[in-house]
Amino acid sequence: MRRNTHPGADVTGTAIIALGGNALTREDERGTVDEQYRNALAMAKSIRSLLRKKWRVVVVHGNGPQVGNLAIQHAGSASVVPSMPLWVLGAMTQGELGSLICLALHEVCGEEIAGVVSVITHVEVEASDPAFEHPSKPIGPFYSSEEAADVAEEMGWSMIEDSGRGYRRVVASPSPKAPLEIGAIRDLISAEYVVVAAGGGGIPVVRTENGYQGIDAVIDKDFAAERLANALNADALVMVTGVANVKLHFGTPDETVVYNLTTEEARKHLDDGQFPPGSMGPKISAAVSFVEAGQKGPPRMAAITTPELVYATLDNAHGAIQGHRGTKIKPVKDRPAEVSADSLSLDDLGVEVQ
Repeated sequence: MRRNTHPGADVTGTAIIALGGNALTREDERGTVDEQYRNALAMAKSIRSLLRKKWRVVVVHGNGPQVGNLAIQHAGSASVVPSMPLWVLGAMTQGELGSLICLALHEVCGEEIAGVVSVITHVEVEASDPAFEHPSKPIGPFYSSEEAADVAEEMGWSMIEDSGRGYRRVVASPSPKAPLEIGAIRDLISAEYVVVAAGGGGIPVVRTENGYQGIDAVIDKDFAAERLANALNADALVMVTGVANVKLHFGTPDETVVYNLTTEEARKHLDDGQFPPGSMGPKISAAVSFVEAGQKGPPRMAAITTPELVYATLDNAHGAIQGHRGTKIKPVKDRPAEVSADSLSLDDLGVEVQ
């Protein structure tokens, strides 16, 4: 049945779900439409669980693999049709992925939702941001060292090694401000719509005397989601990725799963180099900034997990359970007693198994 509740009535809170581009095109996939839609369906099922618990939901998605692939397509066909600048490619992927996510939500949620709207979102950045002099945001596919050298020479791209998985192109990733369309997004949420916004981190624009104009960059979607969450005074920020939990000493014999972090602990691990800037680093930084920004109001929470575990991670009834939820970042040092989940099934936790 279509949701027809009074705006604000019986609302648990507002959750910003930041869905990584790698969650839509996974490492072992080519990035076909069918693959991306199947991954969007998994996210939609998780969102349905939140909606049934009266969460208002805004989805922010990344576009790293998709915009990089599109750049390769444009470069390869430049002799036939004009290639587009990077910020326009970001707008294209925002429309593409926003459409897939909307269609997946319609299929999964049906008349349980008032509707779902993808907002083409522009995000202001500063032209003087030092990020333009130091490209750092990985986009596109992975290459071997030999392939990366050839691509760099042929395309003039900057390439770096990305977390031991190969080499990727890197582009400028300036710090975002709040989206220009924040008022419309707020109104849609109040009207009970599920909103897809700031896709790919938003279309980067700079302010000029004649208005705004696009600038070549890819804004990190985790930082864009954090700015959007703060502008909306959200209650939860969830970074959805390909791993269920944050891990310390990743890839070493001392690798350890972490279920709870205070903001102080998270900052210490960041300073110690536990979280690489090309992968988990931005997620932890965005989580800490979001939680700390809300210290003068109602408690906020950030989380990092997979699509299937979003509901179990946010659900307060299972906030202390280990094993079947993601990692929480909170402002308080007091921890709940840890409860074993060995005897509980995913159904017990409200997790929708794919």
